[in-house]
Amino acid sequence: MKRLSISILILCACFVPVARGQQPACKFSPFWAEFHKQNMQRWNRCEKVLNVKNVGNLSLKWTYTTGDQVDSSPAVVNGVVYVGSNDGNFYALRANTGAKLWSYAAGGFASPAVSNGVVYVASDNVYALNASTGALLWSYAAGDPNSSPAVANGVVYVGSYGGNVYALNASTGSLLWSYATGSYADSSPAVANGVVYVGSWDGNLYALNASTGALLWSYATGSVSYSSPAVSNGAVYIGTDIGNMYAVNASTGALLWSFNLGDEVDSSPAVANGLVYCGSFDNKVWALNASTGAKLWSYTTSGHVYFPSPAVANGVVYVGSYDGDVYALNARTGAKLWSYHVGGLYSSPAVSNGVVYIGSMDGKVYAFGLKK
Repeated sequence: MKRLSISILILCACFVPVARGQQPACKFSPFWAEFHKQNMQRWNRCEKVLNVKNVGNLSLKWTYTTGDQVDSSPAVVNGVVYVGSNDGNFYALRANTGAKLWSYAAGGFASPAVSNGVVYVASDNVYALNASTGALLWSYAAGDPNSSPAVANGVVYVGSYGGNVYALNASTGSLLWSYATGSYADSSPAVANGVVYVGSWDGNLYALNASTGALLWSYATGSVSYSSPAVSNGAVYIGTDIGNMYAVNASTGALLWSFNLGDEVDSSPAVANGLVYCGSFDNKVWALNASTGAKLWSYTTSGHVYFPSPAVANGVVYVGSYDGDVYALNARTGAKLWSYHVGGLYSSPAVSNGVVYIGSMDGKVYAFGLKK
């Protein structure tokens, strides 16, 4: 089974003087530079093109065909889409046309993270590639890394099939520390406020000091999952294969609430505007109150929403299903606004500058935008 977590850190958006009558610049990044986006929440706060009113007009912009299924979730930075394929290659594509810029052969991949002109990917090793050329900068043998990397403050964090969480110097690849969990660490780490949060197949959610790797606390979920944590407003959210979505205190690990969705939750949650969005094995997409865990709505697709994780942007939730469709749902009501059939989906969408990007089990990378 493909282990997909998928993982981000972001380039800081600059503050630009605003002329009278113009919208102020977004203080976050418009890019989708890693699986978690910059705030560990799979939420693009800077998306202003697509919205509830026009997302129904999305159409296919381009596709790029690789040699095997694309389970990796894309990263989008500075007009380039970075994505891995099960054909063993990692690709850089032009975001506006899908034209190939370069590829690098290094085995299968989880989702990439892009920071300061470098792309970090995990397959048999952790690789750092020049984002412009694809040239290898360094590699580190991390014991079959399976999570998507997260990058913060000059450090790359990644989990491994061997159960270790690694912290590597982002410039050199040298090991800073490692922490051994009790089983597979397939969950993609989330980094916030000097703490690394990561799940393990030993049934625990861990909080580690980002500088030293020292254990701060662990919370026993009593279950395993591919779900990666999301961090927002002092809470950590993670799903489990017994169907629970948990919210725990980010500082102490104390349980805040849990909600049972009725089936496995391997989808990683997205958190936006006080709501938690996730998928479940019983074909549903859910919206829960982030403070209380109360259900706001659920939407039923025709297939499992298992690995695909939601992305949120400007009032719209984007998510894939095993029925082969990519969906756009109203973030407040769950009403379907748009869908497109691409084939089976492990990949999770990325949304940036009016375009939705996603990989598919048919071996293609898809880009959807509004007709001009």
